[in-house]
Amino acid sequence: MSRHLPPLNALKAFEAAARHLSVKMAADELCVTPGAVSQMLKSLEAHLGVKLFERVTRGIYLTDAGRDYLPAVRNAFRQIAEASRRVMASNDNGMLTVSVTPFFASSWLVPRMRSFQESNPEIDLQIVASSALADFSRGSIDVAVRHGAGRYPGLRSDHVLAVEMVAVAAPDLVDRLGAPRCAADLIRWPHIHDADRRGWSLWFQANGVEEFRSPRGASFDDSSLILKAILSGHGAGLLPAAMIAAELASGELVQLLDATLIDEFAYYLVCPEQAQDNPKIAIFRDWILNVEKTQLTDASGEVRNARRLG
Repeated sequence: MSRHLPPLNALKAFEAAARHLSVKMAADELCVTPGAVSQMLKSLEAHLGVKLFERVTRGIYLTDAGRDYLPAVRNAFRQIAEASRRVMASNDNGMLTVSVTPFFASSWLVPRMRSFQESNPEIDLQIVASSALADFSRGSIDVAVRHGAGRYPGLRSDHVLAVEMVAVAAPDLVDRLGAPRCAADLIRWPHIHDADRRGWSLWFQANGVEEFRSPRGASFDDSSLILKAILSGHGAGLLPAAMIAAELASGELVQLLDATLIDEFAYYLVCPEQAQDNPKIAIFRDWILNVEKTQLTDASGEVRNARRLG
């Protein structure tokens, strides 16, 4: 029977292209090139021996055969998704593994875990403190909390918390370049970036500067490495105010300008799209999006401003 089934990727390409009536939009959704989608569609048509699409100058449209084929393909994907959800639910062992950065775990999540456990005694949280990007493909992580712009292809992303970000640099770098008088003065400074290189762009926009266009410089997916790079004098960087309270107090770092609350550059709860309806994940999502978020503290217990958005 399997010898007569078309390739799964070709069926996914067909369903996406039929839904959008666009090869490009299907490619964007599937995270492949338009050329790859076109090849998959052609291979599916060759496998079936029928033409599923008509190609025209401004796009594509379904043939009669394509319109007849589409409902069955969609229904098959729905059945697979539903069966997958049932299997995941039946394999529920009461454990939810949450990957979070060490700073977020110690300063925000751990102090609030009691309220989750009291409301949901049937779920045991397993906290994995890591700054690396969560690898959901291995199945060891259910959900993750990460700081960034919230754009993660293939993952559901929910805005949890925005915190004040501070532009900081090592004293030697400030002595060499001079203390900035306004945000625009930092455009020509060397910059240390987060992994997706959007933090500085969002910071400049929030401070009314539109000229920043080229996010050059080293980037790191670990906030502790960003801190080390800044302390080593490699450039100015952006870090949560609470995270660097000790370094500012000791003079190891210099705060360049006032702290800025960037709505988009925040902490996000992320999980694979296909797992977003898992009951444990849904319960944790509802809790973390609605629990009190008016405080964020550093390791010493000093309170810093933060607020929940949206």
